[in-house]
Amino acid sequence: MDQSSRNSFEQQPRRRFRWAIHWQILFGLLVGGAAGLVVNRWATGSGIVDADGGGLDDRWEAFFLNVTDPLGKVFLRLIFMVVLPLVFSALALAVADLGSWRTLGRLGLRTLLLTAVLSACAVLLGVGLTNLAQPGRRVDPAQAETLRAHYAGDAAQMAAAAKSLKPLSAMLLDIIPENPLQEAAGAIDASSKGNGLLAVMFFALAIGLAIGAAGPKAATLVQWLEALNAVSMTIINFAMRLAPLGVACLVFGVTGRMGLSIVVPLAGFLIVVVTGYAVQLLLVYPLALLLLARRSPREFFRAVGPAMVTAFGTSSSSATLPTAIRVADERLRLNPDSSRFVLTLGATGNQNGTALYEGVVVLFLAQVFQVDLTFAQQLQVVLMAVLAGVGTAGIPGGSLPMIVVVMQSVGVPGEGIALILGIDRLLDMGRTVLNVTGDLAIAACVDEPRGEAAPPDAPPDERPN
Repeated sequence: MDQSSRNSFEQQPRRRFRWAIHWQILFGLLVGGAAGLVVNRWATGSGIVDADGGGLDDRWEAFFLNVTDPLGKVFLRLIFMVVLPLVFSALALAVADLGSWRTLGRLGLRTLLLTAVLSACAVLLGVGLTNLAQPGRRVDPAQAETLRAHYAGDAAQMAAAAKSLKPLSAMLLDIIPENPLQEAAGAIDASSKGNGLLAVMFFALAIGLAIGAAGPKAATLVQWLEALNAVSMTIINFAMRLAPLGVACLVFGVTGRMGLSIVVPLAGFLIVVVTGYAVQLLLVYPLALLLLARRSPREFFRAVGPAMVTAFGTSSSSATLPTAIRVADERLRLNPDSSRFVLTLGATGNQNGTALYEGVVVLFLAQVFQVDLTFAQQLQVVLMAVLAGVGTAGIPGGSLPMIVVVMQSVGVPGEGIALILGIDRLLDMGRTVLNVTGDLAIAACVDEPRGEAAPPDAPPDERPN
């Protein structure tokens, strides 16, 4: 090699290897989970537990409360802080860009029908597996009583929250907000008395339709919404840099508190739920993609990986919404007008994983308490679980009060929810993955692409116009 060639080679900048953000999040998730299990195992083996043996002692609990939990919540709060402006701006712009009531109606009807079908499949799958495996019959009564006593306080809070829920007619009426600002204040709060995010979405739909009708007169408002959307995404891009650490801390807290001891008495329940998740994810969604979207399931799952990892780590459909929108735009190459409409509505209105989980929980606890449900009662569970999946708060644990409502409607004691509270946080991660993946699958199935689609892995600058 001559001198000039050597100098040219030496002057070339070295490329720094950098993991994609979803791999960083996955790494943080694995490290946090493993570290939590190690801490729980070490503390339990060293006798560092409560006097009643019910959990880690106050020193470790203080460490979780004062160190790891706040670090994880910083990440979540940064995301939640901009979920509302992002949802409002994205949905209003998407509706305005759709152009007409006819287009919006066609897209909305297709989305609603597919949501109902996939949710019904999920609940029927969960109910069928629970009837087949009968996991509630295998729970040791002594272990069940221990779990119920340990989580009695939390169960009482869930029962109280369930009693405060309004009738279905009132909940439907509350979707139309009298005061959008008041509804916005409780949009990310599971204890809110109104319909929160659904009401804000209705207001955004109305604004989008009005923009389309007003035409050029609304140009300034469109520019304002575009700016709000851009600023929200910029804040989210910053927050996602903290995602690996935030997810690691969140998962560390879950596994550190639970360990594996909580899994043993509920192993049958855990297996049924996870099996239901897997079948819905790996069989039902791929069939929908092949039949309706004409897409390769393999390419779809490769593209939506970042959203699935984020959903698992945060246990929140709302917190995962920005990542899902980015995945739909940049990796699935969906039409932004239709995909943002579907995804923003789906974050609250399409909860396949939640519906499946509710069906399994109700039948499982009915078996534990030896409440024999008739076919008509099980059909009632299916219908209520599908309806409960619409409007469930897209935050960790947001579905629990609705589960209590379904339980009480068929004669299962509401306080029985205490049996599954210890393991719910872990299963919440899985059902959030199912919820978010279902949103993206529906968006792909109802997509009306503009021009020829780009390959899934093409860089953003190669997107078709």
